[in-house]
Amino acid sequence: MSMDETLYCPPRQPWRWVGWLLASQLLVAVLWGWLGWHWGLPAMLLSHALFLVPVFLPNSRFYGPVLSHWPQAGNRVWLTIDDGPSADTPALLALLARHQARATFFLIGQRAAAQPALVQAIIQAGHSIGNHSDSHPQAWWWAQGPKRLAAQIGQCQQRLATLSGQPPRWYRSVVGHTNPFVAAVLRRHGLTRVGWSARGYDGVARDPAAVLARIAPDLRSGAIVLLHEGGSPGQAVAVLEGVLQLLHQRGLRADIPG
Repeated sequence: MSMDETLYCPPRQPWRWVGWLLASQLLVAVLWGWLGWHWGLPAMLLSHALFLVPVFLPNSRFYGPVLSHWPQAGNRVWLTIDDGPSADTPALLALLARHQARATFFLIGQRAAAQPALVQAIIQAGHSIGNHSDSHPQAWWWAQGPKRLAAQIGQCQQRLATLSGQPPRWYRSVVGHTNPFVAAVLRRHGLTRVGWSARGYDGVARDPAAVLARIAPDLRSGAIVLLHEGGSPGQAVAVLEGVLQLLHQRGLRADIPG
């Protein structure tokens, strides 16, 4: 097994948080009964916050393992591009080819099914693909129950497996949110959750220079870089061009694990 193969880490204990939840509520009950509501109520609110806050932290391991850095990467950096395929995909592929760079495209299932030729183009160019949900319901992803999460991830997995010939092994949470029920679905499909260590907020910022300024300080060996496609016309290509130029200046190269 290569060093990169050890990066694959589907959750082994997806329900371990249940024990922590029960223990925390037992402690709250004891405090409430022993010291009264003056202590019990703050303890209850704190215990709820401890389980809610990790949902919104992209690199939190509270609900399961996540890759936030590429260990022992040498001079390599892992470029990850979310939300495709899109009209940007051909230009991104051409740009990556010119720089002899590789990336992982985290694809939305329904968009992939509507543009199968672009999925094939990504694979044939030597890049990898990952699961980024079937329809990308970003406003409510964090609050989904187990059935809807299973459908979103499972349907995307099935579509991408059909289009590419094999099921993806990487998963990227929608807007980075990971609620308590995600890990069980990832275990079922053998998926490894991928976070990031460098981002430029290109999903909200429209100025490529501002995006690059945010990415640059974290662009180092083993970085996992979060990029997006399908936004403002030309933005994704401009940002990727800037990132690739920075990598060249720093003696780094864009590659993918495996």
